[in-house]
Amino acid sequence: MEQIQGAVPAIGQFRLTLPVKRASFYRMNLTSLIQQALSEALHSQYNLEIQPAELLLQPTKKEFEGFYTFVTFPLAKNLKQAPAAIAETLGRYVLDHTHEVSGYNVVQGFLNLSIADSAWLDTFRVVQLPDFGQFAPNGQKVMVEYSSPNTNKPIHLGHLRNNFLGYSVAEILKANGYTVLKTNVINNRGVHICKSMLAYQRFGQGQTPESTGTKGDHLVGDFYVKFNDEYKAQVEALQAQGIPDEVAQKEAPLMNDVQQMLLKWEQGDPQTRALWELMNGWVYAGFDATYRKIGVDFDKIYYESDTYLLGKTVIDEGLQRGVFYRRPDGSVWIDLTAEVLDEKLVLRSDGTSVYMTQDLGLADRKYEDFPMQKSIYVVGNEQDYYFEALFHTLQKLTRPYADGLFHLSYGMVDLPSGRMKSREGTVVDADDLIAEMEETAETMTRELGKIDGFSDAEAHTLYHTLAMGALKYFILRVDPKKRMTFNPQESIEFQGNTGPFIQYTHARISAILRKAQQMGLDPTPASIAELTLHPTERELIFVLSQFPTRLAEAGANYSPSLLAQYAYELAKAYNQLYNEISILGEPDAPKRHFRVQLSLASAQTIHRTLKLLGIESPERM
Repeated sequence: MEQIQGAVPAIGQFRLTLPVKRASFYRMNLTSLIQQALSEALHSQYNLEIQPAELLLQPTKKEFEGFYTFVTFPLAKNLKQAPAAIAETLGRYVLDHTHEVSGYNVVQGFLNLSIADSAWLDTFRVVQLPDFGQFAPNGQKVMVEYSSPNTNKPIHLGHLRNNFLGYSVAEILKANGYTVLKTNVINNRGVHICKSMLAYQRFGQGQTPESTGTKGDHLVGDFYVKFNDEYKAQVEALQAQGIPDEVAQKEAPLMNDVQQMLLKWEQGDPQTRALWELMNGWVYAGFDATYRKIGVDFDKIYYESDTYLLGKTVIDEGLQRGVFYRRPDGSVWIDLTAEVLDEKLVLRSDGTSVYMTQDLGLADRKYEDFPMQKSIYVVGNEQDYYFEALFHTLQKLTRPYADGLFHLSYGMVDLPSGRMKSREGTVVDADDLIAEMEETAETMTRELGKIDGFSDAEAHTLYHTLAMGALKYFILRVDPKKRMTFNPQESIEFQGNTGPFIQYTHARISAILRKAQQMGLDPTPASIAELTLHPTERELIFVLSQFPTRLAEAGANYSPSLLAQYAYELAKAYNQLYNEISILGEPDAPKRHFRVQLSLASAQTIHRTLKLLGIESPERM
């Protein structure tokens, strides 16, 4: 039989040799193939041109025979035929002209199509290929900026959503063929850190992380809260003297002292700089420990202290080109009223920078360091207006990277008890939360008896793996744009749409594969006999085959939630198969071997999917 060779872009970038007879099948996934067949049927039978992607397929209801359902009611008016008659015509054509459709039935205007087991087995052969779902490098560079903490407080639950989103989006884009640089801009200067520094000067009594046994970022965060408590008391005292609220906030002695400290820092005062370096050093060490604990990393870190003076040359350029204008008081602005964004300050009248000044300069610096086609800023949705203004400004400045800028805006994270507030010390600290999650994972794991044969070290590793899987999955399963409430107890459950449920499914499959090897059953891909499949096997093959499509969708939408949902669907599909048919106890040798291979493919795909979410897949539980 004549052979062809070529890429298969619809289901992953890999090369293989296929018979011409089945070439059309491998060029697209099964859903696309059926859509193509229906499009050809409409053209052949009715001279109607509809693109395949516009022909939506639905899962067939369980009470009817079939796998795909195509609804013909919308075609009736145009074709001037009854929906059932159209369905009958299309069904007969597709059955006669494709190898993949084994039968059809019509229920009013619903065309239900059954897929031949040979087509499912062909689909599974593609799933088993070593580079199934891997996208070739596309020559595009992407920078993903995430985390961006302030050095006046430790990382808390709200920061975790940012970190998990940024890391996962970067990994998903890598898997889609992009070259990715993960960056972190640490806000290590300004009024916020001076508040912690001043409080430490006044009330610290020489404490250090070592002397107090406190993580460095926690210690500095405690002094930030201390400053705000003392400042609040001063404001209230001034208000009691009849001074208006706004005036009291500006004239409180502590606030004046903070402004003086910031001025000293900017002037390079040695004592102020030494204290700043000492306290920031404590925070950096604390951040690094938390980053290792939560499993995120960065290729490059920018510090605001190195970049805050950038941008003034951009302001000069913009003034010369008429992009900016100077007001009588000397301040510089950009008019974005045409973009429905009002006017935006880009430089103060005294010549000092605002955040926009710094970000304009930093955007240029980042492009110099890494000439990218896309730059993604992972920042909460309270900054939506700001980033819209920043991006429009860079477009008006005709920066070559401006059209590739994207603000990955995400909603805040609440607790069942309500909103968190940093300055009041009511945030949920990330380190404390992880410790509590690990304790909960230990309690539940012991209750379920899932650590038999584990050493203490192995057990503690498992508790951390489950805790992080629960935390990351619960946060990432929610669409980034939505505000969410984090429920620690619900997240750690071993049943339902949770990380531990998916992790447990992977461990279950791993146990089956270990036992299969003990029985002499090789789970690695091999020739597959033509078999009659169980409905759960067909469903599982279908879900497995969707991995490249779902990966591409997650990359295109910068949405790990799409992959999280896929991981859950795959775990459910495997557990349904596990509950309804025997795997290792199947008496028919070819079927038993096939089910072991199906189990291996499921474990590998769960592992790949969870890894893209930053979640580990335990082999024993």
